[in-house]
Amino acid sequence: MIDPSSQARLAENWQAVQHDVDAATMAVDRPAGSVTIIGVTKYVDAEMTLGLVNAGCRVLGENRPQVLWKKNEEVVFPDDVQWHLIGHLQRNKLRRSLPFHPMIHSVDSPRLLAAIVEEATAQQIPTQVLLEVNISGEEAKTGLKPKELRPMIESHLGSNDTNAVEIVGLMAMAGWGTDADAARQQFAATRELREQLTQQTGATLPELSMGMSGDFAAAIAEGATMVRIGSRLFEGLLPPA
Repeated sequence: MIDPSSQARLAENWQAVQHDVDAATMAVDRPAGSVTIIGVTKYVDAEMTLGLVNAGCRVLGENRPQVLWKKNEEVVFPDDVQWHLIGHLQRNKLRRSLPFHPMIHSVDSPRLLAAIVEEATAQQIPTQVLLEVNISGEEAKTGLKPKELRPMIESHLGSNDTNAVEIVGLMAMAGWGTDADAARQQFAATRELREQLTQQTGATLPELSMGMSGDFAAAIAEGATMVRIGSRLFEGLLPPA
């Protein structure tokens, strides 16, 4: 277990993030509780991750599947913790990952979606996924091009795979180094893309995962249903970068 002062700081940080997310939600006349905070724990070890859970955060995001596995070997998390895989995912990591029932945010190719379908079917673990869209168009970033999304969704809906894997929305990140206005424009473009895809394909796509510690207010203003917050939750607890 972490020391009492660290646990107290985690609780303070968690309450502050909750307050700010609630304030950003109410500022744009959205219902209270309509935005899920995903505590991104890639920065910290298993004990600190459990400390965040004990502070009240029950939705956790990991970038690397092997870190998710390791943390669950080292500590016992409450049964109500929900895991999200938010980083680039290799197909060979699926078999060990699906038993944790994660929502997968980073589906960035038809091959990966097909692999998730195959593994979810084999293990009989229904799995929810988000399609990652490269909304900023940066070559160095992962994610599907906007024009690639419609055929991928239509192909999936036309298959027999929807019981195994459900596409529930989109995930996007603002471009590196963008200011708040540019980030908000990219989040708006993601929301508009979701609306177009809903009309074109009939898919409901209720989830929009976008916004991080530095830009979550702009993301919430443009319809984010999930924000991925890490560094703010661990202020005062990590060594200087």
